[in-house]
Amino acid sequence: MSTLTQQDVKRIAELARLELTTGELDLFTRQLADILTYVEQIRALDTTGVPPTSHVLNRPVDRDDVLQPSLSREDLLANAPDAARAAGLFKVPRVMA
Repeated sequence: MSTLTQQDVKRIAELARLELTTGELDLFTRQLADILTYVEQIRALDTTGVPPTSHVLNRPVDRDDVLQPSLSREDLLANAPDAARAAGLFKVPRVMA
């Protein structure tokens, strides 16, 4: 059973800079708790002997993994508050106990 509280959801919303109404807070707390409960049910399954898959339909990957151009690390960290720029990392506060 999930121990997610409304305080946890409020904190997550603050980190995401979302303003939630009381109704949304109730709804999202219930939905997130349901998701965590489902994950706990999946985690409790005995998967001994089940080979890992990369796709739910067990299909092979359809393309080669080719390096593509993307944003520079400096650009990615430019708008990140409290980033550890020297280390090139985002700093993320702890959300749940």
